[in-house]
Parts: sequence; structure tokens; C-alpha cells
Amino acid sequence: MTTIAVIGGGITGVTTAYALARRGYQVTVFERHRYAAMETSYANGGQLSACHAEVWNHWSTLAKALKWMLRADAPLLLHPRPSWHKLSWFAQFMAAMPRYERNTIALAQLAIAARGHLFAWAEEEGIAFDHRREGILHIYRDRASFEHASGVSGLLARGGLDRRAVTPQEMRAIEPTLAGNYYGGYFTESDSTGDIHLFTTGLARAAAKLGVEFRYEQDVRAVATDGATALVTVQQDGEGRTSDYDGLVICAGTASRALAAMVGDRVNVYPVKGYSITLRLDDAASQAAAPTVSLLDDATKLVSSRLGQQRLRVAGTAEFNGYNRDIRADRIAPLVEWVRQCFPGVSTRDMTPWAGLRPMMPDLMPRVGRGKSPCVFYNTGHGHLGWTLSAATADMVAGVIGQALGAPRLDSQQYGT
Repeated sequence: MTTIAVIGGGITGVTTAYALARRGYQVTVFERHRYAAMETSYANGGQLSACHAEVWNHWSTLAKALKWMLRADAPLLLHPRPSWHKLSWFAQFMAAMPRYERNTIALAQLAIAARGHLFAWAEEEGIAFDHRREGILHIYRDRASFEHASGVSGLLARGGLDRRAVTPQEMRAIEPTLAGNYYGGYFTESDSTGDIHLFTTGLARAAAKLGVEFRYEQDVRAVATDGATALVTVQQDGEGRTSDYDGLVICAGTASRALAAMVGDRVNVYPVKGYSITLRLDDAASQAAAPTVSLLDDATKLVSSRLGQQRLRVAGTAEFNGYNRDIRADRIAPLVEWVRQCFPGVSTRDMTPWAGLRPMMPDLMPRVGRGKSPCVFYNTGHGHLGWTLSAATADMVAGVIGQALGAPRLDSQQYGT
């Protein structure tokens, strides 16, 4: 049998395992947590958002980061403490600025392609994940940001995405519960929302039915390769155990950089922390006052998603502070205040805060494909679009593995392919 090890049980690891299993490979997933989707795939903003494909490699992003450096509640917070990792990442970030337009178009195309895979998988496997296909509304509070969005919409259109400008009156018609004054907005009807944790755990169950072995609570301490075989060493119950495989796919989020270095590759993923709150809408008044259409507020860099009848997720911001996972009160407070201002009828009494580290490449393009070794592959570094892109990049890396290692050495008919 052709054996493949996948490191990481988040959205990219699970979609990769599923795509490989459908092709007939024998797949083993290593995950250090007790369950799938317990880190960055646990409580993100919930958006499947091709409309959010604009890369950040723009001078305005750096200007905002420097302007807000001393504000604890800034939407984009760059901690001044230097590190080689941070400096090298930002050097590559600036080097990628000339590719801003090209990469934005490419991400839009990838996000659109991902929809087809994800929707088909969810329907085929019967995965319920509070999916809501009511579009995403971008809201803008001033003329300058609205006009910048017009240019972005042109790039997204070149990528195949239809996003239309709407007036404040049209915004109210799209989402009547939204309070406040706005210059205008952009609406993407084809985008949608859902619960990433429910989707990932549901797909993990489907992958297990296809023969994928999930090894939970196993911390990968080392990976190695001789060019023909990949070795994975895990720590479990105080003991180190090594297994060999025909191929290795690193889908380990922010841990991908360290693992890649072990096999001679440089994958300069940086952990960009984001926060979310999940509000329980337990009373009829909050349910009526909460939005049903997903929103993205450009000024605050926050998004909202309605998850079923009784939950509202608000998420966003970006914090460059290394591998710090602390949930800071001064970073959660702006999310609560945003709900109070935009949806004053929603109770914030029952609130669950969360923080996760987005694995982000300097050019915001995910690393998908081969490493230096013929049997090492990557599907990582998706940044703020992990769920949005995951189904497409999983299919891509599975295709690359097929070209590199050949067809799986077993009867794929048993997997329904």
C-alpha cells in the first residue's frame, strides 16, 4: 500500500487526508490534541469568503501597523519587540508588494474553486455545520476606504468573483438589524458562512470511514527523510516512537515552519493571532436583533457570522506577537463594543472568548506542493483564508502527490473513487 502521513488535524490536515483517501491512499493523521480542529480551526470567523481574498501586501497595511503600534485595542497590532523570525517575515512581506494584484486575483480564483469541492463533500457526507448561503456584506464608514474597495472589486472580478456596490439604503435592506452610519458597502451573494469546527470534525468522521487512521494525542517531535521514505517520530505516554511512510504532508499550521526545517525546507509561516467571541442568543429579543447576513467591517477588521438560531460569532483583528496564545481582555473588549454599537439589541451577557494563531506566509499565498525531498509535501500557510481555500488546496496537493508518487498501490474502488 502507498502510505501517507499527514501532520495536523485542523482544517487543512483533515481536508488533505480526505482528498487523499478518496484517491485510494492509506493515510495516517497525527494530531497532538485529543480531537480534530482544536486550535485555529476551532472558533474562527465562520466565513467562506472569496470576497476577502485581497492580500495584505500593501503600503497602507504597514502604515496602519505603525500608526496603531501603541494602541492595545488596535485592529492590527504589531508588537515592537524584534525577533529574527518577525524581521525576516516582514522583509519578505514587503518584497511581495509588487505581486499584490496578481496574488489577490489568484486567491480569488482559488477560493471560488474551493467552493465546489467543499459544498460537494458536505452534501455527499451529510455534514451539518450551520451553513448559511446568504452572502457577505462589506461595510465602509468613509469614502476613502469605499473607493479602495472599488479597486479591490475590480481585482476580484478578474478572478471571477461578482461583488457589487450597495448604498446605505440597500445595506439596510440586506441586513435590517445593522445600526450606525455608513458611506456604502459591497455585497457578495455567492459567499457563505458556517461553523468550521463542525465541518472539520464531520469531515474527519467521513475520512475515517474511508480508512484514514487518526492518531490523536501524539505530539510530533521530529520528521526526517532519506528521499525515498519519510520518518515521523512522536512522543506519547513519555515514549518516542518512529514510523515510516511513502510520503509526508505537513499541514501543521504555525508549527509547519519548524517541521519544514527538519527536512531542509524553508516555510516562513508566522503566527498572526486573531480573536473571536461567540454569543449565545438565548432570548427572543437577541435572536431578532442579531444579523442573519454575514458582515465584514473594514474599519475595525471584524467579521460576524450567524451560526444557527442561537449563536453569533464575531471575530477578527491581527496581532503580531509570536507564538503567544493568551486571550487578552483589552483585545476582546473591541469585539464586544462592536456588537453593542452595531447590534444594540443583542445581549452580550453570555459570551465565550477565544484566540487562535493564523499560519500566514509573507505573501499571503498558501504553501502547496512539493518540498526538496521527493516524498515531502506541504499544504499550509493559508492565513486568514484557511477554511475558504482548504478544499481546493487539499485537492491540489493530492494531485501533486499522485504525480510524484504515482497511483496508490491498492484497489481504490473500495474507497468509492
